[in-house]
Amino acid sequence: FHFIFYSLKVEFNFSLERCKQGEMNMNKLIKAFLTCTIIFLAGCNLFPEKSKKPVIYLYPENTTEVDVKVNLDGKFTTTYPKYNDGWNVVAEPDGTLHVLDHKNLYYCLFWEGVVNYTPDFSTGFVVEGAKTEAFLEEALTKLGLNDRERNEFIIYWLPYMQGNAYNLISFQNENYTDHAELDISPKPDTVIRVMMAWKPLQESIMIQPQKLDSVERKGFTVVEWGGTEYK
Repeated sequence: FHFIFYSLKVEFNFSLERCKQGEMNMNKLIKAFLTCTIIFLAGCNLFPEKSKKPVIYLYPENTTEVDVKVNLDGKFTTTYPKYNDGWNVVAEPDGTLHVLDHKNLYYCLFWEGVVNYTPDFSTGFVVEGAKTEAFLEEALTKLGLNDRERNEFIIYWLPYMQGNAYNLISFQNENYTDHAELDISPKPDTVIRVMMAWKPLQESIMIQPQKLDSVERKGFTVVEWGGTEYK
């Protein structure tokens, strides 16, 4: 960031000096200034992408009171039920959640927000828009999502993706989870976190295929899925 700012400052000062020496008119100076400003603002990432619809499912082996916190490097924009300083719920083995401060029932914990992390597109998949549904069915099954979780993921994201010529898709790992840590008590036996970063493409590109590791559910299982579209 500081390097970008310094480089643009040098470039603008050089243009200003040329203007003083009669080598550049004022219109060209203004154009140089605007160009530097646009480049600077583009590097600032003033409008970071939002991680959409991360939802958390809890599947204890027995009815269990569970505390859930998301230690977010960023800020929440929406939570449901209300997050406060975390969620305190009673979870049933089928995933039904009872929030302790009222009588409503839930099947998941929802949050949405801006996470300060850089997506990794060094590996991934380029998928034709029309084939996105089939791809997600296969990939999400391998990543450990059950029928309901997989269906909800596809129902949410497919309308944004199937009409594109191609989609670049990469499932994020530590570069995401280190910036949105789950703090759950009691500690789960299995944690499955699926965060999809993706971009719409007009043409296919070459990319190293991503290896997807399958996860076996054992004991108290926690599942989270979400995604972010990058332009």
